[in-house]
Amino acid sequence: MGLVTSLPSADAVRAALGGVQDPEIRRPITELGMVKDVTIGADGAVTVAVYLTVAGCPLRDKITADVTAAVSKVDGVTGVRVELDVMSDEQRSELRKSLRGDAAEPVIPFAQPGSLTRVYCVASGKGGVGKSSMTVNLAAAMAARGLSVGIVDADIYGHSIPRMLGADGRPTQVEKMIMPPQANGVKVISIGMFVQNNAPVVWRGPMLHRALQQFLADVFWGDLDVLLLDLPPGTGDIAISVAQLIPNAEILVVTTPQQAAAEVAERAGAIAMQTRQRVAGVVENMSWMDMPDGSRMELFGSGGGKIVADSLTKAIGSEVPLLGQVPLDQRLRECGDAGTPLVLADPEAPASKVLTEVAGKLTVKSRGLAGRLLSVSPAGRR
Repeated sequence: MGLVTSLPSADAVRAALGGVQDPEIRRPITELGMVKDVTIGADGAVTVAVYLTVAGCPLRDKITADVTAAVSKVDGVTGVRVELDVMSDEQRSELRKSLRGDAAEPVIPFAQPGSLTRVYCVASGKGGVGKSSMTVNLAAAMAARGLSVGIVDADIYGHSIPRMLGADGRPTQVEKMIMPPQANGVKVISIGMFVQNNAPVVWRGPMLHRALQQFLADVFWGDLDVLLLDLPPGTGDIAISVAQLIPNAEILVVTTPQQAAAEVAERAGAIAMQTRQRVAGVVENMSWMDMPDGSRMELFGSGGGKIVADSLTKAIGSEVPLLGQVPLDQRLRECGDAGTPLVLADPEAPASKVLTEVAGKLTVKSRGLAGRLLSVSPAGRR
C-alpha cells in the first residue's frame, strides 16, 4: 500500500514544535515566536520556517535537527524541510521584553527580593588550592542531580572555568541580552570568552566591577537553582563587588590542609563579617593521597579545613561546617584539562563521592531565609 491515508494537521505539527526548545534560552520555540510558518504539502511533506534570534546563531544546526526530529514523528508526515530566517530588530526587542521585562536597564535577578536562586561565592585566601576545580565539579554534580546551574567565572585575571568545564562555545548576543554557552549541563560565562588568543586582561577595579555586573545582569540565565561564582584568590575588588551586587550570596571557602594556607583562607571567609554575608562552609582540598597499601599520605599536612571552620565559627558566632575533605587524585587535574569534570568522568572515584556529597549539602537546605539579613539580634549581642 504505502500511500498516505491522511495528511498531518497543522495543529499536530505545531503541537510537536511545542516540544522543541531553543538550546540557548531553554524555552519552547513556539513560545518565543520563533515559528514563522508551517506548510503541509499534498504528499504529506512539511516545511517549517523558523526564525533564528541572530544571523550567526551558533546552534542553528541543532535547531534544524530538533525541529526535523520532532515533526517527523507526527502521523502522516512523509518528510520535513526546515527553512531558516532571522528575527527583525523589532522581533528581538519583543523577545527581550518577554524574557526580561520592559525595564530600560537590566537588573540582577539574583539580588531581587524573592529570588530562589542559591548563590555561592567560591573563595580562597591564596591561589593553587584547587578552587576552580572545586567550582566546576560541584556545579557538574549539582546539574547531574537535575538542578539548573550556572557558573560566573569571576576570576577575571586568572580565568580557567571554560576549559575545565569543556565549554568551547561562544556567547550569543540577542538585543541587550547575552546567551551563555552550556557544557555538561552547566551554563557558564567568562571573560575568557571575549578575549582573543589568551590575551591578558589588564583592568583596574571599576572595570572589574562593571564586567561582573554585566555577567550578572546582561546574561540571560533563566531560572537557576544555583549560581556559583569562581572568585579570584584573596579579598580584593571582586569580593567587595559581589557583596554589593548580590548581598544574599553565601561564601564557600576552599583551603588545603596546610596550616599556612588555612590562615590565609580564614581571611577570605572573615570578609563575611564586613559584608554581612553568610559563610556556607569550608571545603578542604588535597587532604591526602590514598596509597596502594591502603594507607594515606598527607602531603600537605592535616587539619587545615577544620582550623578554618572552627576559627570562622568562633569569629562569626554561627556554625561554619567543614563540608568535606577531598583527597588528592591526579584525575581531578586530568579531567579538568580534558574538559570533563571528574564527578561525571568517574562518579565512583573517592574525590567524586566527596564532591557529590558536598554538592548535596549545598542544595538540600531550605532556601527560604538562607543568606537573608534578618532584623533580629542574637540574645546578648547588639
